[in-house]
Amino acid sequence: MRILRLDPMMVKLLLVVLLATFLPAKGGFVPFFEWLTTAAIALLFFMHGAKLSREKIIAGSSHWRLHLWIMFSTFVLFPILGMLLVWWHPVNLSDEIYTGLVYLCILPATVQSAIAFTSMAGGNVAAAVCSASASSLLGVFISPLLVNLVMNIHSEMPGNGLEQIGRIMLQLLVPFVLGHLSRRWIGGWVERHRSLIAQTDQSSILLVVYSAFSEAVVNGIWQRVGVTTLLWILAGSLLLLAIVLAINLLAARLFGFSRADEITILFCGSKKSLANGVPMANILFPAAAVGIIVLPLMVFHQVQLMVCSFIAQHYKKKNDAELQASMPKGKAVVESQK
Repeated sequence: MRILRLDPMMVKLLLVVLLATFLPAKGGFVPFFEWLTTAAIALLFFMHGAKLSREKIIAGSSHWRLHLWIMFSTFVLFPILGMLLVWWHPVNLSDEIYTGLVYLCILPATVQSAIAFTSMAGGNVAAAVCSASASSLLGVFISPLLVNLVMNIHSEMPGNGLEQIGRIMLQLLVPFVLGHLSRRWIGGWVERHRSLIAQTDQSSILLVVYSAFSEAVVNGIWQRVGVTTLLWILAGSLLLLAIVLAINLLAARLFGFSRADEITILFCGSKKSLANGVPMANILFPAAAVGIIVLPLMVFHQVQLMVCSFIAQHYKKKNDAELQASMPKGKAVVESQK
């Protein structure tokens, strides 16, 4: 039951979707929320840059074989599986839903949760910090390129490819770099107020989701998406995650990685970032389509948290059991009683 419990962020997302369903932004509120959303996205990535510690990245950056495989899993394996899913087209879902499934496949990995699960399971935390941070940063460049390579996007704006990448760099990369450069002055404050920074992150994402779903509700999203569609998205997310986890586990053991590195590969190579995906979709796709396109990402976000929580607890129990077995009998009994 603990594993099946909804993530608090997911509960907030559901409440925001309900709010947008019954009280969508209309009329004069639309340009206000557009401006507010742009400012929130800039603040979100500024804080991401300010949290990035160069020391931790340098500590884990030497393990190039591990990082290479994680990048392959994130930006090659996932997109291939997404395109195969669209080619297979197992059920009759709307084009926007299939676009959303492919879109989640081309996104970078998460940072916070990948590192947290790696730490919980006893993995290589320094390498996880380096790999997840690099994935998040590279995703600003790679994900828009992959969108234009593997999707047929009908944007409302001309100059689709380069113009979109330029907008993403302006709205996401520039604040990220400024935040990281300002770390020498605000780094201490950021470290002391991590809970406040986390709340700022969540508030920014929730605001973007509200704006996207307000536009989607006005354009009739719930006339096109029903319970059956949501169940198919859930099934597709489970299938996609299971395949990626299985391939990553097999590759980690085939290439002779240690258990700590295996854990890092599983959690950094199988997760997709809601924090990056929602703001990026707001730039890449027409406003009327953003809500329905990010729906698979929101479902996958909850699925990956539940499944990875189960896997992390499995590794933790295994590590604890091995630690107790290696201790003298009396000391092991004391440790088990703590």
